Amino acid sequence: QVQLVESGGGLVQAGGSLRLSCAASGRTLSNYAMGWFRQAPGKGREFVAAVPWTGANPYYADSVKGRFTISRDNAKNTMYLQMNSLKPEDTAVYYCAAEARRTYQRGSYYSTAAAYEYWGQGTHVTVSS
Repeated sequence: QVQLVESGGGLVQAGGSLRLSCAASGRTLSNYAMGWFRQAPGKGREFVAAVPWTGANPYYADSVKGRFTISRDNAKNTMYLQMNSLKPEDTAVYYCAAEARRTYQRGSYYSTAAAYEYWGQGTHVTVSS
């Protein structure tokens, strides 16, 4: 089994920045898709960003495109989400996810929760106005 642990959440003013981290253990995930999802109060889990494998094009939800950047550090087996120009509507619990099997799909396939088997516990992000 793979364990994923998110960190880096907190409180920030609108327009500010945060960087979330997702540390993986149990397996090197450089060739497995990883992604970020979020869940705001009263809403379902929403796709944020994903990278299918090392070197693949990242994929972003329209709501965060141009503001958020997903990246992976294979040496540390860690995924990051750099969040800039934060808005109050970004307030949510953020979850990282990883594949259990390599699929080598592209595009919107990795925007669905069903693409992933491993999930972290979530980290809270609150953006105040």
